[in-house]
Amino acid sequence: MQIIEPKTVADFEAYYRLRWEVLRAPWGKPVGSEKDEQENESIHALLLDENKNALAVCRLQLNTPEIAQLRFMGVRESGQKTGAGKKIISHLEKIAREKGAEKIILHARENAVGFYQKQGYSITEKSYLMWGEIQHYLMEKKLV
Repeated sequence: MQIIEPKTVADFEAYYRLRWEVLRAPWGKPVGSEKDEQENESIHALLLDENKNALAVCRLQLNTPEIAQLRFMGVRESGQKTGAGKKIISHLEKIAREKGAEKIILHARENAVGFYQKQGYSITEKSYLMWGEIQHYLMEKKLV
């Protein structure tokens, strides 16, 4: 497995395609709904398998100099329980530390809370209900 920061058109196509397939398509959301207005200011990570296929994606944004946020984390079903998610999160946490962040936050879907807890995150509060059906929880981890 290899983590890259997408640079080429092909890299970004694979990155956004996986984000859409994992995080939007199962709920019937259109292509394009996997993006927001902060794409250009964020750090993107794409984990490739041994055949250079997109296996996991995640985005890091700096909300303030001290607080970073993980967003749009998705792992292809075939990559789950392989360490792919842990690897991409560790990679982005390292970048957040290098940029001076003291804490990293995220909004986890209810079915992913246990995964994030294993990575050292703790629930801060119940946050929002996406599309009226997917409960999210605000979670955080101290980086210092």
